[in-house]
Amino acid sequence: MSRSRRKTPITGVTTAETEKENKRDANRKLRRLNKIKIHKKDYDLFQLREISNVWGFDKDGKHYSKDLSKRSLRK
Repeated sequence: MSRSRRKTPITGVTTAETEKENKRDANRKLRRLNKIKIHKKDYDLFQLREISNVWGFDKDGKHYSKDLSKRSLRK
């Protein structure tokens, strides 16, 4: 992977690498609540955005930076 480079200089806003744990927790909560509703014969299921707030996740989005170092563009 020594020659692997990012094509666009877009990075996360904070120092958090990923939001994998946040997304995993939100989807587990969604599935658990929908499973309870199905068990009660209520088929008006929740949507993911009703359960979790993406603004509360660790990373606060991405931004474009014109002048990133070569080290920052490595994968």
